[in-house]
Amino acid sequence: MSGPLVVNVGVVGPGKVGSALLNQLRLAAPRLLRDCRLELRVRGVSDSRHMWLDCDDEALNGRTHGAQTWRPAALDAFAAHVAGHHGEMAVLADCSASDVVADCYDAWLSAGIHVVTPNKRAASGPLERWRRIGAAAQSSGAHLGYEGTVGAGLPVVQTLRDLVDTGDELASVEGMLSGTLAWLFNRFDGSVPFSALVREAHAMGYTEPDPRDDLSGMDVARKLVILAREAGLALSLDDVSVASLIPPELADCSRDDFMERLGEMDAPMASRLAEAQQAGGVLRHVARLDGTRASVGVQVVESGHAFAHARLTDNVVRFATRRYCDNALVVQGPGAGPEVTAAAVFADLLRVAGAMGVKRCAC
Repeated sequence: MSGPLVVNVGVVGPGKVGSALLNQLRLAAPRLLRDCRLELRVRGVSDSRHMWLDCDDEALNGRTHGAQTWRPAALDAFAAHVAGHHGEMAVLADCSASDVVADCYDAWLSAGIHVVTPNKRAASGPLERWRRIGAAAQSSGAHLGYEGTVGAGLPVVQTLRDLVDTGDELASVEGMLSGTLAWLFNRFDGSVPFSALVREAHAMGYTEPDPRDDLSGMDVARKLVILAREAGLALSLDDVSVASLIPPELADCSRDDFMERLGEMDAPMASRLAEAQQAGGVLRHVARLDGTRASVGVQVVESGHAFAHARLTDNVVRFATRRYCDNALVVQGPGAGPEVTAAAVFADLLRVAGAMGVKRCAC
């Protein structure tokens, strides 16, 4: 019997999502080896300043009295270490939110290193870079998985990809694409100030490290761009009309100052809520793509609308296509939190391993 498939894994960005992924990898490793003959070896972890290497360099180990050491971060050297020298399959999981890391994807893929990520910067960033990344993957055969960029653990990107790959045509997308904003507006009924809800969401890990990345609508705009590109549209962030929730006077201050001054959002948000209630509706944060027209912002939706009945952090994505023209295809479920986002990255890693011939595990 042949040995297991060995997969070297490197994690960039050991924050909330990266830490959750490392824990999931650790817990699943014995089962994957036993049932799937898949051996996951975490070869290193890197943040923006340092990298931790599980190093096989005898001289280095001799100096540090063990197989673990910190070095100054260098992404190319990190990728080379994870890839190793023995022909094992290598996967880099980019759990950062960094353009600097996204800039490395084409080189990594060209070298045959697979990449899985919830980092939206690559798939929503400059079109030229995105095309280079796609060309690198196609040329080398390395895989790029980015299901975690939209909908956290929900099968949003894969669903759209399957529709397009099987010949369907996207007419429009309408969705609540932020679990954070879904949670905020599901809870925002006037009984608690909006600022208090933002602080609570931040404490639970639902928001980006700087909540303005959620409240500005740019995080949702990136997700809409990713879906548009997945459908074959050459859309960029500049093409999306975004209505930010952040008052201009809070847009450019430091993150700490913003958190201290959150209360300045309460009066305008209370006014918007009162207008929605007077109209018999509720506030929801909605993204729309209709042809090449893309928009993101808070809207008043009728109380009978599907978006009005979403729960907690639910993302709701409605795909209207040539096949699903009378009744849109809906993907709905929890769309926030490091655990579910990490699970999407892990699932992408397993899909890559599956493409390399690993049998599906029995559950």
